[in-house]
Amino acid sequence: MKNLVLVFFGGGFGSIVRYLVVRYLNDAPTGFPLGTFAVNILGSLIIGVILGLATKTDTLTQSQVIFLATGFCGGFTTFSAYSFENQMLIKNEAFGVFAFYSIGSFIIGFLAVFLGVFLAKII
Repeated sequence: MKNLVLVFFGGGFGSIVRYLVVRYLNDAPTGFPLGTFAVNILGSLIIGVILGLATKTDTLTQSQVIFLATGFCGGFTTFSAYSFENQMLIKNEAFGVFAFYSIGSFIIGFLAVFLGVFLAKII
């Protein structure tokens, strides 16, 4: 039950932060969904640092990892918005933006996790 509460509060906090970031950054006139891109990349970096620290040291308890990685990062990042925005880009025939957003999100997100783990190792 404790873990469910940790995920609940962490996810709620992450969702609020995501809402604020997306609301602020998606107002750009470029058509590029910068807010969703930013939260997904930043979330990848954050989870890399969290899980890197968790495996490297005993500085994070299991409860902290559940709150931060599963809860906060789960609520902060969003695959559903990413998928919907890609569908809209295709519908609007913005194929260049679609390609950059799709491929960039995957590659940069993947690299951000590795960077997070690397940063956790040198901290």
